[in-house]
Amino acid sequence: MTHAKFWCPGCDDLHMVSDPPWQVAGQGESLTISPSVLVYGHKKFINEDLEWDALLAPENITMSPRCHSFVRNGHIEFLSDCTHELAGQTVALPELPEWLRS
Repeated sequence: MTHAKFWCPGCDDLHMVSDPPWQVAGQGESLTISPSVLVYGHKKFINEDLEWDALLAPENITMSPRCHSFVRNGHIEFLSDCTHELAGQTVALPELPEWLRS
């Protein structure tokens, strides 16, 4: 089984898929994933460094955006049904943050 992960600048979050059911080819600047990647909005902590009670407080929880994209030849093609500011745009895949590289 092949796994692919990429940093999404629209969600400011990591997206991951597995082959199967996705087809993953290349990596880094040539990464291609098919079919499209759909990530539904989900609850997300604003500050994960808080103590348990504060971590679960409503003011520390937000919703991530819905993200729907194609990853082709090292570029993310955001579809128009995304709910973040990059909807309808194509951007180069950014490098993974340092803490995710390994």
